[in-house]
Amino acid sequence: MRMPLDDPSMGDFVARIDALNALADAAPGFVWRLEAEEDEISPVALFSGERVLFNLTVWESIESLESYVYKSDHVQAVQKRAEWFERPKKTPLVLWWVDAGHMPTEEEAAQRFELLWEKGPTADAFTFRTRFEPES
Repeated sequence: MRMPLDDPSMGDFVARIDALNALADAAPGFVWRLEAEEDEISPVALFSGERVLFNLTVWESIESLESYVYKSDHVQAVQKRAEWFERPKKTPLVLWWVDAGHMPTEEEAAQRFELLWEKGPTADAFTFRTRFEPES
C-alpha cells in the first residue's frame, strides 16, 4: 500500500472493500473467504513490517476467480490499483489447489508465497499466467 488504510488518500479503496467482498461472496464459484476480526477492515496484514494487504479466498476453479477479478465490477479496482498500491517487487498473488472442505490458513498462504518467490511457479504455488491442473 502507498499509505496506511486510515490515510485519506486510501479512502476510495477502503470505501470499496465491503462492496467488493459482497460481490465476491455472490460470484459464481466462490466458496470461502478469510473473515477479518471485528475491529479490522478486512484484508489481514500477513507480512510483519511490510505494508501488505492480504486476502485469502477459496474458489471452485481458476476460471471463476479470474472472472470475478477481471470480468466483474472488481476490475474497476484493479484498474485503479496504482493509486493505492506501490508496484510489487514480488508477485502479489499465489494460487494453489486445496482439497474440498479445506480452508487454508494465513500460515499456509505465507508458505505458498515463499515457495512461489523462491522456486517460481510449480504445481504447489502458481499464478494466473502459469497454471497447473489439480492433481488427481
